[in-house]
Amino acid sequence: MDTQFDILRKSRELVLKRIEGLSHEQLHKIPEGFNNNIVWNVAHLVVTQQLLHYKLSGLQCLVPDELIENYRKGTSPSEEMNEEDFEEVKELLAGLPDTLEEDYKEGIFKEYTEYPTSTGFVLSSIDNAITFNNLHEGIHLGTIMALTKLV
Repeated sequence: MDTQFDILRKSRELVLKRIEGLSHEQLHKIPEGFNNNIVWNVAHLVVTQQLLHYKLSGLQCLVPDELIENYRKGTSPSEEMNEEDFEEVKELLAGLPDTLEEDYKEGIFKEYTEYPTSTGFVLSSIDNAITFNNLHEGIHLGTIMALTKLV
């Protein structure tokens, strides 16, 4: 699993590098043909990782409930996020992979509620969820890369 944690960290480093220096307006712009913006994608990565790994394992998520409600699957940007809150989201994006790895190695993920993803893949264990989440992160990294070219 060490490789999976490394992939997650690297993916998130790429996201942070890609959005570095973008203005508030650029981060919130929704280009024609898109349903969301860069801020939504970044926050969605944080939220989805928490839901797939912690919530489906019967554990408390490590992010605020409000963030989950606003950026989970099926949501879209409803209001702009202020710079201070977005800095916190970026800190979560960067730091949570280490917490996940520590928690995994401590063995806190003892149960898992089976979950059919929108791709048709059924998650049945924390190991499946960690691997699948990396696919999910790659999809959104690609979206963020496209968005940065259009803003």
